[in-house]
Amino acid sequence: MVMIKKFKGALISGILLGLLFAWDAGKGFEAINISGFALTEMLSIIPPIFILLGLLDVWISRETMIQLMGKESGARGILLAFFFGSATVGPLYGAFPVAAVFMKKGVKFSNIMIFIGAWSTTKIPMLLFEISSMGAPFAITRLLVNIPGIIIMAWILELMTPDSEIDKLYERMERM
Repeated sequence: MVMIKKFKGALISGILLGLLFAWDAGKGFEAINISGFALTEMLSIIPPIFILLGLLDVWISRETMIQLMGKESGARGILLAFFFGSATVGPLYGAFPVAAVFMKKGVKFSNIMIFIGAWSTTKIPMLLFEISSMGAPFAITRLLVNIPGIIIMAWILELMTPDSEIDKLYERMERM
């Protein structure tokens, strides 16, 4: 029963895929191809992220991270959150293991939200692509709108989320 609960998502996906094959084999093969591509892409991205996370965990002490990005970090913490988020490559799901390590290291909640926002919208490779394909005025305008938007959203999230919930999240990350 524990195994069924543990792999419930995979089992449901397998059943749905089987039903899709029974209904339309062509669509079933297409679903397998898409899933296989997504899986190989994920498997090529996740290991380097976890290697870098291991290095971050070992090389940078909790005290240093609290000083740089903790509750009293101010503008420096915000700038570092933007830098770490913007200097990355890869899909957004790669940001969440990094955010978990940041929580273990005592990074301020709003700085973690800024990091995730920066990862999703202000990546340097994405900015360069936008400049080349849509022009510098568009790309820079979008960036200048996103930066304060991310900060405001992170601030609102921190204000709206009860301290007890934030504390529970940090405690859960400590146990991981």
